[in-house]
Amino acid sequence: MEENEKNIEEEIEKDVNCKHDHKNNHDHHGSGNGFLYFTGFIGAAVFFISTATSFGTGVLGFLKAIVWPAFLVYDAFKFFIK
Repeated sequence: MEENEKNIEEEIEKDVNCKHDHKNNHDHHGSGNGFLYFTGFIGAAVFFISTATSFGTGVLGFLKAIVWPAFLVYDAFKFFIK
């Protein structure tokens, strides 16, 4: 029992004294998707706000620019399900 406790203490000390920073160990393979969404957001915001005829429709255009992928998927489903 005493040897088992000693092994556990050694393992804990190894973990505590580990020189690797595990907090910043992230997988960055899909980081391009965020840029693609941001570029689409900017384009949609410019389009919707530039076609707005009042402040209220400009605000609505900005909100539409945030959720434009939902409109895209909805229209794609409508097109393919016909």
